[in-house]
Amino acid sequence: MSPVLDTAFIPPQDREEVVRNAVWESVVPVDIDHGPSAEDMAVRIGLTNVGPVRICSARATAVTVRRTERLARRDEEPSVFLGLQVTGTSLVAQNGRQCVLHPGEFAVYESIAPYTLLFDEGVDHHFLRFPRSALGLPDRLLRDTSTVALGSDHPVARLAYSYFAQLAGTEELHQGLAADAVARPSIELLRAVLTSQHGRDDLARQPLEATLDLRITQYVRAHLADPDLSAARIAAAHGISVRHLYAVLARAGIGLGDWIRTERLAACRRDLAGPNGRLRTIAATGRAWGFVNAAHFSKVFKRAYGISPRDWRDQHRPR
Repeated sequence: MSPVLDTAFIPPQDREEVVRNAVWESVVPVDIDHGPSAEDMAVRIGLTNVGPVRICSARATAVTVRRTERLARRDEEPSVFLGLQVTGTSLVAQNGRQCVLHPGEFAVYESIAPYTLLFDEGVDHHFLRFPRSALGLPDRLLRDTSTVALGSDHPVARLAYSYFAQLAGTEELHQGLAADAVARPSIELLRAVLTSQHGRDDLARQPLEATLDLRITQYVRAHLADPDLSAARIAAAHGISVRHLYAVLARAGIGLGDWIRTERLAACRRDLAGPNGRLRTIAATGRAWGFVNAAHFSKVFKRAYGISPRDWRDQHRPR
């Protein structure tokens, strides 16, 4: 995501006001208390939309963010925020509860109630704002699931963190048909996280099933390099049978074996043509993406692209 605000290019005396105005106009009105002086503060913010979901990726020096009672009462567009911790730690407090977030964890909180975000170590965070109305969840459920650290100990949240982190950091998903394709599944995935965390199986089942194909393909892409990737392993990771796995992918028009091979070949093709393509052997490139047999790799590569991997690499050799 390209930054739209970087205080390195703003005079120190103007930095606090510029950051405040940018956050108020593009994210949500909050009070911002910067730890360092204006000369030492550094803020870098990128903003984008994926359908109705607003994404703000921020890196900054230490700061405390407060959504006061007064600001919450004036909320004209009730929202649910999802905050993903990338590095370091932060603290989220709302509704009389607080939690500390570590890398790989996230929490949700609402715009209609006061909250505090404490970034003593600096900010390295993705903030995703979802319209409250789009989630369509009961008020009590949202209150009960806010300000709870979600991550590695919660299987749905673990998958969601990987998905939302990739969504925030992949510019190709922020525009055109790609954005249209992932907007609704993103909302349904957050619904699945919150309803399953609350123990509401009746509410969780529908969004979990609706996003299953998306979560499966995300999982496969994250494990393409593993030569032991199999239908049984993929199904087990999602708590479904192999038969159900094939049925879900069939509805999405995906043949698992062919699709995995196509994705692996595309990754090899990209690496071979890249600037580091000659730093390792053809066989090593294939192994890096799950092709354990060098002869088989060369064969399927040539069948797919009409050229051997060696010739493909030589064609893209830097002059």
